[in-house]
Amino acid sequence: MKKSKSLIIVVLILIILGIIGMIIYKNSTSHDDLAQTNKVENVKNEKSNVIKGKVDIIDLNSNSRPYAVVVNNTPVAVKVQEGLNKAYLVYEIPTEGNTSRLLALYKDIDNDLAIGTIRSARHNFIDFALESDAIFCCYGWSHYAEDDMKSGSIDYFQGLFGGPYYRNNPENLASEHTAYTSIKKLNDAVKSKGIRATSDNSVLLNYQAEDVNLSSAEEAKEANTVTIPYGSNPNITTFKYNEETKMYTRYEAAKKCLDHKTKEEVTTKNIIVEKLEYKMCDDNYYWDLSTIGSGEGYYITNGHAVPIKWSKSSRSSKTKYTYKAGTVINGKNVGGQEISVSDGRTYIEVQTTEQKLTIE
Repeated sequence: MKKSKSLIIVVLILIILGIIGMIIYKNSTSHDDLAQTNKVENVKNEKSNVIKGKVDIIDLNSNSRPYAVVVNNTPVAVKVQEGLNKAYLVYEIPTEGNTSRLLALYKDIDNDLAIGTIRSARHNFIDFALESDAIFCCYGWSHYAEDDMKSGSIDYFQGLFGGPYYRNNPENLASEHTAYTSIKKLNDAVKSKGIRATSDNSVLLNYQAEDVNLSSAEEAKEANTVTIPYGSNPNITTFKYNEETKMYTRYEAAKKCLDHKTKEEVTTKNIIVEKLEYKMCDDNYYWDLSTIGSGEGYYITNGHAVPIKWSKSSRSSKTKYTYKAGTVINGKNVGGQEISVSDGRTYIEVQTTEQKLTIE
């Protein structure tokens, strides 16, 4: 009887030891699996960081298609501008009467962003939207732009036919200064109309995660104030450099530009000046800008400016901005190379060769 009890005790001990061993093994395996999982995730993250290059202004790994929105820059309506600080790229483009309009590009932005006010299109605006494969958004058009857009040159939303726009008039302005849109409305319209929403060719500029330092270039000049007149006062754009933030604040007619909703200063990290030729259209009223070809310009960032060249081979191809021949930065000859822009918003200031530029 004693032997039977002893045998039972031994068996129970062995069973208990076996259970304990299985628990220890399982925990060890779980830790190994977790470690392996973490290792794989770390590799994925490392790859992701390499692809994205730690650039914040735009997700270089995203294939979402941008919106290019024509934003009102009439002096009386500058005070009701909204959403410009959420654009990653903004063109200022000369128009008839020595005025200008903005073309603001948005990509991967929250639904609740309001953008405005929206104005009418000119046919050359489409040239700049095409080089980012963007969906074009306007409210009204010149007859040249109308013929162009109706021919199928670009996907677009036109406010004259309804669509993703609404009216708001916080400052009691004339009706042409009251049209707005939002990212949600644009996204919903893309889905409802079945417009292509992705692109593998939408990034125009060569972004660099670190600040670009132009101060060592022989031809570099200090750029604390950049003045770009599109006509006489009040059609004068000015950017003033803030050494603390390393950003440029935008002014129109010597007045600081503020977002009407957020009250934030309208700012940019980079400024590219693109000087081009133009002629009058057949009606002798609208301007026809020579966007295809090549010309001179300036690249401005972090308080300094250097002369550059621009070139564009066809209407839908990307404009290339390159350092002028012989440009040396930090002891390296970068002449002819595409410029690297600092991580941040960029304003491309399109000027005719007849319009003055002051950098000081």
